Amino acid sequence: MAARRQALAAKLILAVAALGIAAAATVSSNRPARSNVRPATARAAATPPVAAVASVAPARPLPAPAPTPAPMTTPASMQVKRVLDIGPIKFGDYAWDDKGVPDGPLIITVDLAAQTLSVFRDGYEIGAAAILYGADDKPTPLGTFPILMKDAHHVSRTYGNAPMPYTLRLTRDGVAVHGTEVAWGYATHGCIGVPTAFARLLFAQAKVGDRVIITRGKTLATGEPLVTTAGI
Repeated sequence: MAARRQALAAKLILAVAALGIAAAATVSSNRPARSNVRPATARAAATPPVAAVASVAPARPLPAPAPTPAPMTTPASMQVKRVLDIGPIKFGDYAWDDKGVPDGPLIITVDLAAQTLSVFRDGYEIGAAAILYGADDKPTPLGTFPILMKDAHHVSRTYGNAPMPYTLRLTRDGVAVHGTEVAWGYATHGCIGVPTAFARLLFAQAKVGDRVIITRGKTLATGEPLVTTAGI
C-alpha cells in the first residue's frame, strides 16, 4: 500500500513539472526576439535626421538690374557747343570763362595762322589766348598730340635755364605749351607760348593724356566736330 502511494506521488510531481515547462515555453514563444539594435523609431526620436531639422532658407529676391549709364562724351564725338564772344585777341591778352560749364573731356586747339589757342571742355570753349609759336628754323609741328607730362616749375636746360612755367609737354623732343611773355615780334623754338596767367588756368584744367590739336588756318564754329586725328 505504501509503495503504491509513493509511485502515485512521483507521477504527480512529474506531471506538475511538465505543466510548468509547457507554460514557460508558451510565454517565451509570445515574446518578441531580443536585439541589440534600437528600433529606428526610437533613434529618430532621440536624434532627428538632418532632413527633419534642416531649415530651408527663404528665396532671395533677384537684384534689380543696374541702370544703363548714359553714353560718355568722347573727344572723337564732341562737337563745338559754344564759342566765347570775345572778338580778336591782342598779344598778351586772354579770356577765361568756365562758369556753368559741365565737366567733360578737355581739348585744346591751336591755330597757327590766327595765332590763337582755344580750350574746350565738353564742347564749350572756356578759354582763349593769343600765342607765340615756332620760327622758321624751329617750326611748331602740326597734328594731334596728347599731353605727356606736366611741370608747373619747368626750366629749360637746352635754352640756358629759361623759365617755362606751367609746362604741358607734347613731344619727346621738347615741344610744349607753356607760360611766357607774349608780344608782337617774338617767337619760340617750336613751343606754344601763352600768357603766364592763362597758362596757370590751363595747367589746372589739363590732365596727362588730354589732346592738343595744332592746325594752320583751321577755324571751328558752333555745331562742328572737334577733329582729333593727326594730319589735319
